[in-house]
Amino acid sequence: MIGQKTHRYLANAAITSSCTKYCFVVLAVVSLVASIAIWPLSVSHSFIEHGFYFLLMATFAITCTIIAYHIHVTHRIQREALKQADSVSAASLKSDQLIRTIINSTPNMMGYWDRDLRCRYANNAFSEWFGMPPEDVIGIRFQDLVSEQLYALNEPHIRAVLAGEPQRFERTLNKADGSVGHIIGNYIPDFEADGTVQGFSIQASEITVLKEVEAKLKLAACVFDNTLDGVLITDVNGVILSVNPGFVEITGYTLEESVGQTPRILHSDRHDQAFYASMWEEINAKGRWHGEIWNRHKDGELYLQRMTISMVLDEAGEPMRYVSVFSDITALWQKDEHIRHLAFHDALTDLPNRTLLMDRINQQILHANREESHFALMFLDLDGFKLVNDQLGHKIGDDLLKDVAKRLLALVRSSDTIARVGGDEFIFILNNPRGRDEITEVANRIVASINEPIEILGVVVQIGVSLGIATFPADGDSSSDLIINADSAMYAAKSLGKNNIRFFSAEH
Repeated sequence: MIGQKTHRYLANAAITSSCTKYCFVVLAVVSLVASIAIWPLSVSHSFIEHGFYFLLMATFAITCTIIAYHIHVTHRIQREALKQADSVSAASLKSDQLIRTIINSTPNMMGYWDRDLRCRYANNAFSEWFGMPPEDVIGIRFQDLVSEQLYALNEPHIRAVLAGEPQRFERTLNKADGSVGHIIGNYIPDFEADGTVQGFSIQASEITVLKEVEAKLKLAACVFDNTLDGVLITDVNGVILSVNPGFVEITGYTLEESVGQTPRILHSDRHDQAFYASMWEEINAKGRWHGEIWNRHKDGELYLQRMTISMVLDEAGEPMRYVSVFSDITALWQKDEHIRHLAFHDALTDLPNRTLLMDRINQQILHANREESHFALMFLDLDGFKLVNDQLGHKIGDDLLKDVAKRLLALVRSSDTIARVGGDEFIFILNNPRGRDEITEVANRIVASINEPIEILGVVVQIGVSLGIATFPADGDSSSDLIINADSAMYAAKSLGKNNIRFFSAEH
């Protein structure tokens, strides 16, 4: 618009300049004609009169020269001004075209509406949103472009912007193709010189993709905050960036206490460096590690957790984050351990049962063969237990067996084993005794300990024990042979009366 005004002004100036130039030429011609007409008169008059006419002719000549020079200079200035005006006009048109191209290329909707709510300008994005060509949008009323419902929503903002107040809002709209879109709209008032509003500009940015991403992030945040599993996020240096409420619940460390620290605050010291080296080797090779690990609660209590550590890569394929998801399985582990314990231990006395005993004997045989050592297997059968159990009841009988187990445990070393294999039968494994004398000494201590009176529920009872002994490898090279031979020796001892000890002999 500015370029067009400048061009019109300079064109008018050029026309005026041309008219002025021709006027001066006519004046010069008239002066020349007048001089020619005066010349004869100057010849027929006196010298004084002749001088006057000559001066008059000179004046006309000088005037014509000045006029011609002025016309030439003026014409040159105006010609240069016209060239400059053409250059400015071309630059202005080029700038207008560039601005229009930029506006039409932007994905944001841009338009202008006057006070009568008629569209005076709309870019391509505006037309595409409403599915109308630009020429159909220009001049249309706002009320005719949008639905009645949408106009009702926008009317308060329109009134406010026409009152001079800029507006910003979000909308969920139906596109021309039937899809749903989300926008952020801005209404910007256009003020006259006197401060009145003559219209307003509209700029609307489509944020549909951002809204979809926002919805996904909200969903992820909801899962992050509400999952019972602990979630820990670190940077590539292992510095904790974020933890979820599940982490706080399991570890006892708050968000503020955790962020900025490293997972070393959880270390239990139950795993060596080789364990962690293997873990990170798998993470670096496969991008993930899954397993069980012991960690330490803030209060110092150990707990077992099942954990997955995943590597998060950036666009270049380089590690950017590490995400650890874990659950506390201590209670489950304890339950499994209890079940496993029950499978291998006597429910009443908590001593190893026959299953675990057989495994212990087999391991002992392997060890003895490897180390060229030996061990003794003692088969114990309580004397008088059946009488106590029948006369005083099973409750006292059970308590009596528990007390016997405690007395036997007090006699064993860490390398020895004591097991309950029947109602009142026990097996004692003495590892690598120094000789027959030591075996006999231990057997006598067992007899003496069990033979001591026992008070149970205010009732004092006294029992004895018969004890048979078989040694490895002299009396058998398998667990079954050793048990059979020790049992045979025990019956030989029992045949002699209470509290007797017998070593196995092939002659029995």
